[in-house]
Amino acid sequence: MHGVFITFEGVEGSGKSTQAERLVRHLTELGVDCFLSREPGGTEIGEQIRKILLDPANRSMDALTELFLYLASRNQHVREKILPALKEGRVVVLDRYAESSAAYQGRGRELGEKLVSRLNKLATAALRPDFTILVDVPVQVGRERKEQSELDRLEIERVEFHERVRDGYLRIARRAPKRIKVLDGTKPAAELEVEICRLVEEVLRRKGTLH
Repeated sequence: MHGVFITFEGVEGSGKSTQAERLVRHLTELGVDCFLSREPGGTEIGEQIRKILLDPANRSMDALTELFLYLASRNQHVREKILPALKEGRVVVLDRYAESSAAYQGRGRELGEKLVSRLNKLATAALRPDFTILVDVPVQVGRERKEQSELDRLEIERVEFHERVRDGYLRIARRAPKRIKVLDGTKPAAELEVEICRLVEEVLRRKGTLH
């Protein structure tokens, strides 16, 4: 039996992390064997890489260095946690995955989506999500939501960078409309949660995970 792989994507302040947590809580209440993880991170090695990537003190980090660190974390995550869980038939819910690198490094850092795509394929063992939720908000909305928070290295980037990231996400979504569902992140969180749970339940029923 093979499990189901669901990912959440979005710009900073989109609310995707909150929605991922709520989805896992909902699925657990339905009796679905699932777990939530995040990128960068998800493993002991990945969490150490996360600290380097998000530390504002590392502002001089080169774009390729950044990409390779994300890919290193992802490679460890896929092989140590995600693939074994899917082989056990579990539902894996992941806060950020390969599309993040395509949007942030491919488009935001302007490294090019083709380069990022080739390296992502290597780092993920060509593992693609069954379903991806892109929680979309205007960049300014996301920034306003983060105003009271301590910002990490990516969050302190200029507005222009984040606009390119958002554009990158929307481009990716247009190329894979069946797998990637773009949802309005400016909706009330409770309303968005209902919509996400409904969509994911439909996916799980099609896959035979939920009856």
